[in-house]
Amino acid sequence: MVDLNEKKARDQWGSRFGFIMAAAGSAIGLGNLWKFPYMAGKNGGGAFVFVYFIILLLVGFTLMLAEIAIGRHTQLSAVGAYKKLSEKWSWLGAMGVLAGFLILSFYSVVGGWVINYIIKSVTGVFSTADVDVLGGLFTGLITNPVEPLIYHAIFMIITLAIVIGGISGGIEKASKILMPALFIMMFIVMLRALTLEGAMEGVKFLLAPDFSKINGEVILAALGQVFFSLSLGMGCMITYGSYLSKDEDIVQSAMIIPLLDTAIALLAGLTILPAVFAFGFNPGEGPGLLFVTLPAVFSKMPLGSLFAFIFFVLVLFAALTSAISLLEVTVSYMVDEFRWERKKATFTMAAIIFLVGATASLGLGVWSNIKIVGGRDIFDSLDFTASNILLPLGGMLMCIFIGWVWGLENAIKEASNQGKLAFKLAPFWGFLVKWVAPVAIGIVFLNSTGLLDIIKGLF
Repeated sequence: MVDLNEKKARDQWGSRFGFIMAAAGSAIGLGNLWKFPYMAGKNGGGAFVFVYFIILLLVGFTLMLAEIAIGRHTQLSAVGAYKKLSEKWSWLGAMGVLAGFLILSFYSVVGGWVINYIIKSVTGVFSTADVDVLGGLFTGLITNPVEPLIYHAIFMIITLAIVIGGISGGIEKASKILMPALFIMMFIVMLRALTLEGAMEGVKFLLAPDFSKINGEVILAALGQVFFSLSLGMGCMITYGSYLSKDEDIVQSAMIIPLLDTAIALLAGLTILPAVFAFGFNPGEGPGLLFVTLPAVFSKMPLGSLFAFIFFVLVLFAALTSAISLLEVTVSYMVDEFRWERKKATFTMAAIIFLVGATASLGLGVWSNIKIVGGRDIFDSLDFTASNILLPLGGMLMCIFIGWVWGLENAIKEASNQGKLAFKLAPFWGFLVKWVAPVAIGIVFLNSTGLLDIIKGLF
């Protein structure tokens, strides 16, 4: 293992803009373009958005700053960062690396589906609005033993090609192109959706909150969505923060990144829900919204094939910006801890992740009889383990670590650049990270694992 005190050259972000684009790209992914609209659809529209925004400002900013501060202070990836601050807590960093590894394994499979749908959009496959036919197409794709693996491999190769270029030469360059392109394409598709007859009903549903619909279920849904949408608890922001210079204003960056993430989520909502309302589909359709309902919507829209193509390309861009951060977590770990060359680390980890992802893909088809966690197939077991257990536990324990082990005073010193920058929110942030965030994330963990229902049943 490497001596953590040994001085070594470390790649850094070339510009603040590059870091923000990369970090926002890590946060912006399928959770924004797919999950946010259908979660809003299922949980009262504007009521959900209102609660989401409040929680974003409290919990989202709190954890974002916490992770970036740990990374920049130590200049190490997740495992090394915790080890440097407290040897006994290195396992917490390992949990984040494991979460990133597991998430990318099945996330890449979904990225492959998106590539397949880009091809479908230009070949005229989406010429029907029959959701049963479109559902059959989707089921046929994901259960095929070979086709999804080809697209899964293509997605991983693109991700590998970006990460192998390093921080400033690979990830930053790609993010500077992908993120602005994502915003532009999203804006174009949103404008088209808003011109559809009946679209304003979808806008009202999303932006006009009915406060009577706010209940415990909506709050829990918004809390979970904020946490999972921002790539928190998996070591991404610690790793990205480790490549920052000591002069960077990380407080400001930690505010900008969640706001950019939310901007894309709202643009996605203003793209998808107005179109869904215009053509009379169910806004709370669920996971099938992206791959079944939306193709049906595009088939009814003038120039629908063109807008379907643009939409699925932007979904691919969003998926890639998240995937490169997930791969970088594992690559950075191998480079920092085992002194591997970046090229060796990137190829090796990408290959292993591809193989694990291949089992997840086959688990939806020929291996669907294999059940692992709680009777779930391989794909859902990987998702549940990472998203419902490792991420919330990682986030909650990170807050406990900062508040009670590393110490709020040290964290605030790092956030304020050793007192050089004004951090007026420091006392409030300290209260949130020490008391509010751990409790809130603990509730997310209990809810996402089903333990909350068991506890309720006892009283």
